[in-house]
Amino acid sequence: MGISCVKPVAHVSSNFSGSSKSNSSKPNLNLNSADRQTGIECLDQSLKASNADRPISSLLKSFSFGDLKDATKNFRQENLIGEGGFGRVYKGWIDENTFAPTKPGSGIVVAVKKLKPESFQGHKEWLAEVNYLGQLHHENLVKLIGYCSDSTNRLLVYEFMQKGSLENHLFRKGVQPIPWATRISIATSVARGLAFLHSLDKNVIYRDLKASNVLLDSDFNAKLSDFGLARDGPTGDKTHVSTRVLGTQGYAAPEYVATGHLTPRSDVYSFGVVLLELLTGRRAVDDEKAGSSEETLVDWAKPFLSDSKRVLRIMDTRLGGQYPRREAQAAASLSLQCLDSDPKYRPPMKDVLATLEGIRSSNSLPRTPKSGTGSHSQKMAVNTN
Repeated sequence: MGISCVKPVAHVSSNFSGSSKSNSSKPNLNLNSADRQTGIECLDQSLKASNADRPISSLLKSFSFGDLKDATKNFRQENLIGEGGFGRVYKGWIDENTFAPTKPGSGIVVAVKKLKPESFQGHKEWLAEVNYLGQLHHENLVKLIGYCSDSTNRLLVYEFMQKGSLENHLFRKGVQPIPWATRISIATSVARGLAFLHSLDKNVIYRDLKASNVLLDSDFNAKLSDFGLARDGPTGDKTHVSTRVLGTQGYAAPEYVATGHLTPRSDVYSFGVVLLELLTGRRAVDDEKAGSSEETLVDWAKPFLSDSKRVLRIMDTRLGGQYPRREAQAAASLSLQCLDSDPKYRPPMKDVLATLEGIRSSNSLPRTPKSGTGSHSQKMAVNTN
């Protein structure tokens, strides 16, 4: 039986932002309160119907708005840890067993995402996150602890990731550079999370992979966060799902941007961009280089990736040449495969994961550099750029 709405829900156009400061931004739609409430109620019905076989986990805690106000000390500015088009993220404290709000420094630390009440698209993404992370559990997916749906207030409560986002560690000035072995470990963890999503009976396309959505715990273990744009993948004899184009410029697969056709290989392309960011230490889109050949990372780097010698010229200079040359070349080759303009030639994530695990295992072996191939010669090669 179909679902009908009294008032139509306004169309939300696609939004791409190349700005690093707005990487987490999503389109916002301002409606009057009556239209917005009707739209949200209709959206709740339609999305719950479409996710009937993906029920919200009973393990999720349903928080009251008052409890989350107490946990974050009334969303105090000093507890603000992130901000985007969706709203703001605050640090909070709750009891580990009862989930009741506690004083700062006691209980466990959580991240509380508070959506802007006027954002219709934000509510849609809030509901998608609850639906997906309510039942998907994996070591490389951020854990959703609970949610709040109190009047017009929409909040999400996650485990707290101590090291913050990969974006901050790669691009923020004054931050200690990530060592090579850790970068490969992060890439492997991200690949493992995506491979898990793609391997489900009802496969899930993440659709929003970018450095700001990769969060790191105290040991730099990486987890995927923000499932607001996730979609179920094609089933049966379908080759793709058709959807409005949403995401972030520089990360989205070209065929998806052009046609709205979404497949798991769209995630593979985005992974190739993140892997390239790990190799080069450069942003997917650099506003400071607007109008130049270096503005878009993929366009700038591709000519180097296919040449095993020239590829060393684009490696992150902050590594100081401290990386095994063969591993860098193997990772660059993998990135190039993921970035193929034809999605059918991109490797599936399970193969990407296997390749990275091979690089990672070789990375753990002790090495005695041969004459002329040690860190000094590597550093010289890197600094010729």
